[in-house]
Amino acid sequence: MKLDTCEASPSNNVLLQLFCCAALLLMATFSSAAHANESCKSLLATGNPEYPPYLWRDPEDENRLIGANAEWMQLLSKEIGIPIDIKYVGPWGRVQEEAKLGRVDLLAGAFFTLPRLEYMDYFYPAFRETRTVIWTRNNYNLPYKKWADLAGKQGVTVINNSFGEDFDRYAKESLKISMVPSLEQALKMLSLSRADYLIYEEDPGLAYVAKLNITGLKTVTPPITNENLYLTLSHKSACNTPEMRGRIAKAVYKLDKQNVMNKLIAVNIQLWRKQQSK
Repeated sequence: MKLDTCEASPSNNVLLQLFCCAALLLMATFSSAAHANESCKSLLATGNPEYPPYLWRDPEDENRLIGANAEWMQLLSKEIGIPIDIKYVGPWGRVQEEAKLGRVDLLAGAFFTLPRLEYMDYFYPAFRETRTVIWTRNNYNLPYKKWADLAGKQGVTVINNSFGEDFDRYAKESLKISMVPSLEQALKMLSLSRADYLIYEEDPGLAYVAKLNITGLKTVTPPITNENLYLTLSHKSACNTPEMRGRIAKAVYKLDKQNVMNKLIAVNIQLWRKQQSK
Protein backbone atom coordinates (compact mmCIF):
# COMPACT_ATOMS: atom_id res chain seq x y z
CA MET A 1 0.00 0.00 0.00
CA LYS A 2 1.38 3.43 -0.95
CA LEU A 3 0.97 6.13 1.71
CA ASP A 4 1.83 9.03 -0.59
CA THR A 5 -1.40 8.87 -2.60
CA CYS A 6 -4.80 9.25 -1.00
CA GLU A 7 -6.73 10.46 -4.01
CA ALA A 8 -10.28 9.31 -4.40
CA SER A 9 -11.23 6.94 -7.25
CA PRO A 10 -14.21 4.72 -7.88
CA SER A 11 -12.22 1.67 -6.87
CA ASN A 12 -10.92 3.09 -3.58
CA ASN A 13 -12.41 1.67 -0.46
CA VAL A 14 -13.61 4.53 1.81
CA LEU A 15 -12.08 2.99 4.91
CA LEU A 16 -8.77 2.53 3.10
CA GLN A 17 -8.79 6.19 2.10
CA LEU A 18 -9.44 7.29 5.68
CA PHE A 19 -6.67 5.07 7.01
CA CYS A 20 -4.27 6.33 4.37
CA CYS A 21 -4.92 10.01 5.16
CA ALA A 22 -4.74 9.41 8.92
CA ALA A 23 -1.38 7.71 8.50
CA LEU A 24 -0.06 10.65 6.49
CA LEU A 25 -1.26 13.11 9.14
CA LEU A 26 0.38 11.08 11.92
CA MET A 27 3.65 10.92 10.03
CA ALA A 28 3.58 14.68 9.47
CA THR A 29 2.92 15.29 13.17
CA PHE A 30 5.83 13.07 14.24
CA SER A 31 8.06 14.76 11.69
CA SER A 32 7.11 18.22 12.97
CA ALA A 33 7.67 17.24 16.61
CA ALA A 34 11.02 15.68 15.79
CA HIS A 35 12.09 18.82 13.95
CA ALA A 36 11.04 21.01 16.90
CA ASN A 37 12.97 18.85 19.36
CA GLU A 38 16.05 18.96 17.14
CA SER A 39 15.89 22.77 16.91
CA CYS A 40 15.52 23.22 20.69
CA LYS A 41 19.08 22.72 21.88
CA SER A 42 18.99 25.71 24.25
CA LEU A 43 16.65 28.42 25.49
CA LEU A 44 17.21 32.18 25.59
CA ALA A 45 15.69 33.88 28.64
CA THR A 46 15.51 37.52 29.65
CA GLY A 47 13.45 39.82 31.86
CA ASN A 48 13.21 43.23 33.46
CA PRO A 49 16.84 44.38 33.90
CA GLU A 50 15.94 46.96 36.58
CA TYR A 51 14.54 44.48 39.04
CA PRO A 52 16.94 43.75 41.93
CA PRO A 53 17.03 41.48 43.86
CA TYR A 54 15.20 39.51 41.14
CA LEU A 55 17.14 40.57 38.02
CA TRP A 56 19.77 43.13 37.08
CA ARG A 57 22.73 43.51 34.74
CA ASP A 58 25.98 41.89 35.78
CA PRO A 59 28.53 44.69 36.41
CA GLU A 60 31.27 42.42 35.04
CA ASP A 61 29.31 41.50 31.88
CA GLU A 62 26.45 43.86 31.03
CA ASN A 63 25.10 41.47 28.40
CA ARG A 64 24.24 39.04 31.21
CA LEU A 65 21.45 39.19 33.80
CA ILE A 66 21.97 38.03 37.38
CA GLY A 67 19.77 37.86 40.46
CA ALA A 68 17.34 35.55 42.23
CA ASN A 69 15.27 34.92 39.09
CA ALA A 70 18.40 34.15 37.06
CA GLU A 71 19.52 31.59 39.62
CA TRP A 72 16.03 30.09 39.68
CA MET A 73 16.23 29.73 35.89
CA GLN A 74 19.46 27.74 36.23
CA LEU A 75 17.70 25.34 38.60
CA LEU A 76 14.95 25.05 35.99
CA SER A 77 17.57 24.34 33.33
CA LYS A 78 18.89 21.38 35.33
CA GLU A 79 15.37 20.01 35.75
CA ILE A 80 14.49 20.13 32.03
CA GLY A 81 17.96 19.12 30.82
CA ILE A 82 18.39 22.05 28.41
CA PRO A 83 20.79 25.01 28.81
CA ILE A 84 19.13 28.38 29.51
CA ASP A 85 21.10 31.50 28.62
CA ILE A 86 19.92 34.59 30.54
CA LYS A 87 20.78 37.75 28.64
CA TYR A 88 20.12 41.47 28.66
CA VAL A 89 18.21 42.49 25.52
CA GLY A 90 17.08 45.98 26.54
CA PRO A 91 14.63 47.71 28.91
CA TRP A 92 11.39 46.07 29.99
CA GLY A 93 9.34 47.47 27.11
CA ARG A 94 11.83 46.10 24.58
CA VAL A 95 11.92 42.75 26.39
CA GLN A 96 8.20 42.27 25.85
CA GLU A 97 8.49 43.16 22.16
CA GLU A 98 11.26 40.58 21.76
CA ALA A 99 8.99 37.95 23.34
CA LYS A 100 6.16 38.89 20.95
CA LEU A 101 8.49 38.38 17.99
CA GLY A 102 9.87 35.10 19.34
CA ARG A 103 13.42 36.42 19.46
CA VAL A 104 13.59 35.33 23.12
CA ASP A 105 12.08 32.11 24.41
CA LEU A 106 11.42 32.71 28.10
CA LEU A 107 10.62 35.67 30.33
CA ALA A 108 12.04 35.15 33.81
CA GLY A 109 9.23 36.90 35.62
CA ALA A 110 6.05 38.53 34.27
CA PHE A 111 2.75 39.51 35.83
CA PHE A 112 -0.42 38.02 34.35
CA THR A 113 -2.36 40.22 31.92
CA LEU A 114 -4.87 39.28 29.25
CA PRO A 115 -2.96 41.05 26.42
CA ARG A 116 0.18 39.04 27.23
CA LEU A 117 -1.78 35.81 26.73
CA GLU A 118 -1.86 36.72 23.04
CA TYR A 119 1.88 36.08 22.68
CA MET A 120 3.03 34.05 25.72
CA ASP A 121 2.13 30.88 27.61
CA TYR A 122 2.16 31.11 31.41
CA PHE A 123 3.42 28.36 33.72
CA TYR A 124 1.76 27.67 37.06
CA PRO A 125 2.17 28.07 39.93
CA ALA A 126 3.76 31.50 40.15
CA PHE A 127 7.29 31.36 41.50
CA ARG A 128 7.04 34.58 43.55
CA GLU A 129 4.50 37.07 44.91
CA THR A 130 5.52 40.73 44.80
CA ARG A 131 4.10 43.85 46.42
CA THR A 132 3.49 47.01 44.39
CA VAL A 133 3.30 50.26 46.35
CA ILE A 134 2.89 53.99 46.00
CA TRP A 135 6.10 56.00 46.37
CA THR A 136 6.05 59.70 47.19
CA ARG A 137 8.19 62.39 48.83
CA ASN A 138 8.44 62.73 52.58
CA ASN A 139 7.36 66.39 52.37
CA TYR A 140 4.39 65.76 50.07
CA ASN A 141 0.95 65.27 51.57
CA LEU A 142 -0.65 62.31 49.81
CA PRO A 143 -3.56 61.00 51.89
CA TYR A 144 -3.74 57.65 50.14
CA LYS A 145 -5.98 54.84 51.33
CA LYS A 146 -7.67 53.73 48.12
CA TRP A 147 -7.05 53.98 44.37
CA ALA A 148 -9.50 56.90 44.00
CA ASP A 149 -7.26 59.02 46.25
CA LEU A 150 -4.75 59.19 43.37
CA ALA A 151 -7.23 60.96 41.06
CA GLY A 152 -6.11 64.45 40.10
CA LYS A 153 -2.48 63.75 41.02
CA GLN A 154 0.37 63.25 38.54
CA GLY A 155 1.77 59.73 38.63
CA VAL A 156 4.72 58.07 36.93
CA THR A 157 5.77 54.50 36.25
CA VAL A 158 7.88 52.50 33.81
CA ILE A 159 6.73 51.80 30.23
CA ASN A 160 4.74 48.56 29.77
CA ASN A 161 4.53 47.83 33.48
CA SER A 162 1.38 46.06 34.62
CA PHE A 163 -0.04 46.04 38.13
CA GLY A 164 -2.87 43.58 37.64
CA GLU A 165 -5.88 43.63 35.33
CA ASP A 166 -8.16 45.54 37.74
CA PHE A 167 -5.74 48.34 38.57
CA ASP A 168 -4.51 48.67 34.97
CA ARG A 169 -8.10 49.17 33.82
CA TYR A 170 -8.85 51.68 36.59
CA ALA A 171 -5.63 53.63 35.93
CA LYS A 172 -6.33 53.85 32.20
CA GLU A 173 -9.83 55.19 32.82
CA SER A 174 -9.33 57.40 35.87
CA LEU A 175 -5.67 58.30 36.59
CA LYS A 176 -3.01 60.50 35.02
CA ILE A 177 0.21 58.45 34.85
CA SER A 178 3.26 59.23 32.71
CA MET A 179 5.34 56.36 31.31
CA VAL A 180 9.14 56.58 31.26
CA PRO A 181 11.78 54.11 29.99
CA SER A 182 13.50 53.30 33.30
CA LEU A 183 12.97 53.10 37.05
CA GLU A 184 16.00 55.35 37.56
CA GLN A 185 14.35 58.11 35.52
CA ALA A 186 11.04 57.66 37.35
CA LEU A 187 12.67 57.94 40.78
CA LYS A 188 14.55 61.08 39.74
CA MET A 189 11.34 62.66 38.41
CA LEU A 190 9.62 61.96 41.72
CA SER A 191 12.56 63.31 43.72
CA LEU A 192 12.60 66.51 41.61
CA SER A 193 8.83 67.03 42.12
CA ARG A 194 8.05 66.37 38.45
CA ALA A 195 5.55 63.75 39.63
CA ASP A 196 3.43 63.43 42.75
CA TYR A 197 3.78 59.68 43.09
CA LEU A 198 5.45 56.65 41.56
CA ILE A 199 3.91 53.20 41.19
CA TYR A 200 6.44 50.39 41.42
CA GLU A 201 7.26 47.21 43.30
CA GLU A 202 8.67 47.65 46.77
CA ASP A 203 11.82 45.51 46.73
CA PRO A 204 13.25 46.74 43.40
CA GLY A 205 12.33 50.31 44.34
CA LEU A 206 14.20 50.11 47.64
CA ALA A 207 17.21 48.64 45.86
CA TYR A 208 17.36 51.50 43.35
CA VAL A 209 16.81 54.22 45.96
CA ALA A 210 19.88 52.86 47.75
CA LYS A 211 21.89 52.64 44.52
CA LEU A 212 21.07 56.22 43.46
CA ASN A 213 21.54 57.54 47.00
CA ILE A 214 18.16 59.28 46.82
CA THR A 215 16.77 60.51 50.11
CA GLY A 216 13.43 61.99 51.06
CA LEU A 217 11.22 59.30 49.53
CA LYS A 218 8.77 56.98 51.26
CA THR A 219 6.20 54.33 50.50
CA VAL A 220 2.60 54.58 51.64
CA THR A 221 0.10 51.87 52.49
CA PRO A 222 -1.95 49.98 51.57
CA PRO A 223 -0.17 48.41 48.59
CA ILE A 224 -1.65 48.93 45.12
CA THR A 225 -1.57 45.19 44.48
CA ASN A 226 0.07 41.95 45.52
CA GLU A 227 0.91 40.32 42.21
CA ASN A 228 2.39 36.99 41.20
CA LEU A 229 5.49 36.59 39.05
CA TYR A 230 5.24 33.85 36.42
CA LEU A 231 7.59 32.15 34.02
CA THR A 232 6.38 32.59 30.43
CA LEU A 233 7.21 31.06 27.03
CA SER A 234 6.81 32.94 23.74
CA HIS A 235 4.23 31.49 21.35
CA LYS A 236 6.75 31.99 18.53
CA SER A 237 9.60 30.20 20.30
CA ALA A 238 10.95 27.24 18.31
CA CYS A 239 10.92 25.36 21.63
CA ASN A 240 7.21 25.92 22.26
CA THR A 241 5.97 22.36 21.77
CA PRO A 242 3.55 20.29 23.88
CA GLU A 243 6.45 18.10 25.03
CA MET A 244 8.57 21.08 26.11
CA ARG A 245 5.68 22.84 27.84
CA GLY A 246 5.04 19.67 29.80
CA ARG A 247 8.68 19.40 30.90
CA ILE A 248 8.79 23.02 31.99
CA ALA A 249 5.45 22.80 33.81
CA LYS A 250 6.64 19.78 35.81
CA ALA A 251 9.91 21.53 36.69
CA VAL A 252 8.13 24.72 37.81
CA TYR A 253 5.83 22.68 40.04
CA LYS A 254 8.76 20.80 41.57
CA LEU A 255 10.76 23.97 42.28
CA ASP A 256 7.70 25.57 43.88
CA LYS A 257 7.36 22.63 46.26
CA GLN A 258 11.04 22.99 47.19
CA ASN A 259 10.44 26.66 48.15
CA VAL A 260 13.82 27.77 46.81
CA MET A 261 13.01 31.41 46.04
CA ASN A 262 13.17 32.75 49.61
CA LYS A 263 16.78 31.62 49.94
CA LEU A 264 17.71 32.94 46.49
CA ILE A 265 16.23 36.37 47.28
CA ALA A 266 18.06 36.65 50.60
CA VAL A 267 21.38 35.78 48.94
CA ASN A 268 20.85 38.23 46.08
CA ILE A 269 19.82 41.12 48.32
CA GLN A 270 23.24 40.78 49.92
CA LEU A 271 24.95 40.51 46.53
CA TRP A 272 23.21 43.67 45.25
CA ARG A 273 24.19 45.64 48.37
CA LYS A 274 27.78 44.46 48.12
CA GLN A 275 28.00 45.53 44.49
CA GLN A 276 26.54 48.97 45.18
CA SER A 277 28.99 49.61 48.02
CA LYS A 278 32.02 49.26 45.75
